[in-house]
Amino acid sequence: MIKVLNPGIYSTVQDGGRKGYRKIGVPVSGAMDAFAAQLANQLLHNQEDAAVIEVTFGGCKLEFLTDSFVCITGADFSPKLNDVPIQLNSLQKVVKGTVLSFGRRNYGVRTYIGVLGGIQTKEFLNSQSYYKGVTPEFIIQKGAMLPIVSSKNSFQPSLAKVKVNESHFTSEDILCFKGPEFDLLSPDQISLLQKTLFSISQDNSRMGYRLNEVIPNTFDSMFTSGVLPGTVQLTPSGKLIVLMRDCQVTGGYPRVLQLSEHAINILAQKTTGDKMRFVFE
Repeated sequence: MIKVLNPGIYSTVQDGGRKGYRKIGVPVSGAMDAFAAQLANQLLHNQEDAAVIEVTFGGCKLEFLTDSFVCITGADFSPKLNDVPIQLNSLQKVVKGTVLSFGRRNYGVRTYIGVLGGIQTKEFLNSQSYYKGVTPEFIIQKGAMLPIVSSKNSFQPSLAKVKVNESHFTSEDILCFKGPEFDLLSPDQISLLQKTLFSISQDNSRMGYRLNEVIPNTFDSMFTSGVLPGTVQLTPSGKLIVLMRDCQVTGGYPRVLQLSEHAINILAQKTTGDKMRFVFE
């Protein structure tokens, strides 16, 4: 078990996502930065989509009540085991009573805690990903007990460390493709999409990121259509919304762009005030 001493600002359990239920209105969810979550699982020799703990803006403090191995990936919030700093993207042995904590933010927004065998919470609709209305909890609460498996005697941890390209956290370039309504845009609107350095507003979450800058919008209303994580919608106000992992399954705003999977992962490590530009594939 892992005992949650402090859940931090916003921590959840996430796996590879809830696939196959969009037809009944259930979002995919899953780790916002799927690359970082998968990296933790790969280093632990877990299934790639095993459940991890996603911690937004650090502040999380956990006590291990079971011997295990842990791997921290994604954002750097100065992780420590029993107040001793540890490296990201490497395996760490933990024994009963070990406390994992986080401190100063160095870069990124979301950090991932992977454990040997994955977090063992119950599945709902074939996924452990927290989502309000689907799972009993939608955020991890103080005092929660998260089940894990004990470390296997036969498990031989690798001493290798992985260095993640810093562009994953610093790049302003967000790779995208033309959306279904892209061709309805005027040349001036397209030019603004390509040339504007956008900034992320305070309205950003697992559901979506609203951008501050305006693209003048004269579109007529349109029928509600399917949307996906990474869909970029142009609202009547002219502001853009980039949908993220917990987004709805349909929307009534023009879908002018679609982000690549890689771009969603990069955007997941940005927050209020950070800059980004759309780079067309």
